[in-house]
Amino acid sequence: MSLKHIFGLDHVFLAVRNLEAAAAGWRRLGFTVSPYGAHSAHLGSANHTIVLEDDYIELLGILTETEHSRPTIDFLKSREGVARVAFTTDDAVGGAAELRGRGIEPIGPVSFSRPVDLPDGGRTEARFTVFRWPLGERPGGVQIFACQHFTRDAVWIPALQEHANGASGIVRVEYLVRDPKAEAEHMVRLIDEPATETADGYVVKSGGKRASFLFYDAATFARRYPEAARAGAAQEGVAALVLATSDVAKARAVAGALTHGDGAVIPANLANGTVLGFVPRADA
Repeated sequence: MSLKHIFGLDHVFLAVRNLEAAAAGWRRLGFTVSPYGAHSAHLGSANHTIVLEDDYIELLGILTETEHSRPTIDFLKSREGVARVAFTTDDAVGGAAELRGRGIEPIGPVSFSRPVDLPDGGRTEARFTVFRWPLGERPGGVQIFACQHFTRDAVWIPALQEHANGASGIVRVEYLVRDPKAEAEHMVRLIDEPATETADGYVVKSGGKRASFLFYDAATFARRYPEAARAGAAQEGVAALVLATSDVAKARAVAGALTHGDGAVIPANLANGTVLGFVPRADA
């Protein structure tokens, strides 16, 4: 039985050492990047977001060391890239209790907020409550947590959802691991969604119609992407994100993009250690 308070991938949390440089880099890749937002002081972090239709990419930088920012600080000592994966929850308190009932002790819930500058010059506030799976439970080497949104209109702002590269949603989060079957089974145990073996590895659904997780080994990674795209990619953990685009030509026109199959790919060294693939949107 699936977790009743989890509804699939919400966003990926991409840790960067220089937040403003990262935001500028992603703008060059054809993304509309939200204004700077500092989180509540106890989190010790700030972000820019890249908002898609139902999910988003969060570029996150550290402002100060706190209990909550310490794991990200430790992550950044070795590399930039996807440090956490978030699921949507409708009830963080209930979701944490559900994990506890299954013998998994959650961290949190923790509530926080950040100011949001609006396109019309106004300002509002985005508010969230999150809970994390235990830090030692890291399928594919990446932490997971769940996020409850109280102010979705302060995140999914229409003006921020229009991207020059046509990006509309996250299709797949791809993990580079030594043992794809074991890591997929680890994710299954934590989120209670099915795994399916494919020619490229093991696929685990995140829930509902949201993005899936693909776990594969180094040989498969090399087969899926050309060497130029893999340059600068993570050697373990989330190595690639695949996005849907409403216009492949626009995605291919991005500076540094390579034509790849029926889509395009942006090398990892242009996207903070993460290969970015673009595939045609299913209904485009």
